[in-house]
Amino acid sequence: MRSALGYVELAEAAAGPIPRPVAFDYVWGDALAELARRHPSARIVNLETAVTRSDEAWPHKGIHYRMHPDNVPCLAAAHIDCCTLANNHVLDWGRVGLKETLTALHDANIRTAGAGCDAKEAQAPATVRQAGGSAIQIFAFGMPSSGVPPEWQARRTKAGVNWVEDLSPRSVQAVACQISAHWRPGNIVIASIHWGGNWGYEISDGEREFAHQLIEKAGVHLIHGHSSHHVKAIEVHRGKLILYGCGDLLNDYEGIHGYESFRGDLSLMYFPTVDAESGALLGLSMVPMQMRRLRIQRAPSAAVEWLWRTLDRECSRLGTRIAREADDTLELT
Repeated sequence: MRSALGYVELAEAAAGPIPRPVAFDYVWGDALAELARRHPSARIVNLETAVTRSDEAWPHKGIHYRMHPDNVPCLAAAHIDCCTLANNHVLDWGRVGLKETLTALHDANIRTAGAGCDAKEAQAPATVRQAGGSAIQIFAFGMPSSGVPPEWQARRTKAGVNWVEDLSPRSVQAVACQISAHWRPGNIVIASIHWGGNWGYEISDGEREFAHQLIEKAGVHLIHGHSSHHVKAIEVHRGKLILYGCGDLLNDYEGIHGYESFRGDLSLMYFPTVDAESGALLGLSMVPMQMRRLRIQRAPSAAVEWLWRTLDRECSRLGTRIAREADDTLELT
């Protein structure tokens, strides 16, 4: 595929015509009403693409994603507070493409975490200020298990991502040092981690132990995991939320065949409520969504049923359960 127009054609073949032109908020569909109704304290996404005009494709890489900087209003339309960038596509168009990505997002007043013009910037959190003087601090990390190459690691004088080598105690300590350098009492710390493969529900013992240690030793209050193209299990450890794989809320895979059994067209909007002082989880509400015509819509009843049963099955292995509410939202129990 050489052009995004090809993805549009695939989506239309699967679901019907897509109007042209569309407003920048088109892709968000029903998600905008949910965001307006719930008014979250921070709107955080993993942005798995470069935002650039660069043609300097990273060599020997099979897939290169990019969006044009003129389309950044698509993100602004949903009032995104933070894009985490420590993933396996942000340098698809080289360090020139990464620097343009950072500029484009910052010019739109969108915070970034997990990538930067040097290691100091890549390791720094995105900070979303809250009423009363506290803040939500988002740290982002990319791991080789998700395809982030070691060559992409940010250095003292080289742009790149905040790369974590493995799941070892040494890596836990490195993360803890990064967090302690920026954390202030009263702030909520989120670790956004790009790890694991695109498909499959397995969560390794190493991943669980790493997540637990980030909570116990690095002061993390919530783990935002991603890379899988479908939702994965959720765990609560010592009162703190671990989302092992959030899936894709927005993607351009509609009409592409393969892995249909994982229902990559279905997704969840995650709305956790945490205690402002301790970071302990008070509740997690999730809204089932579906991609149709490259636009997010509320998932129909049969799809909600599938998501509920699948997620509950996976969560039960980690000691949590999922309830389906009368309004077709899902709740962690």
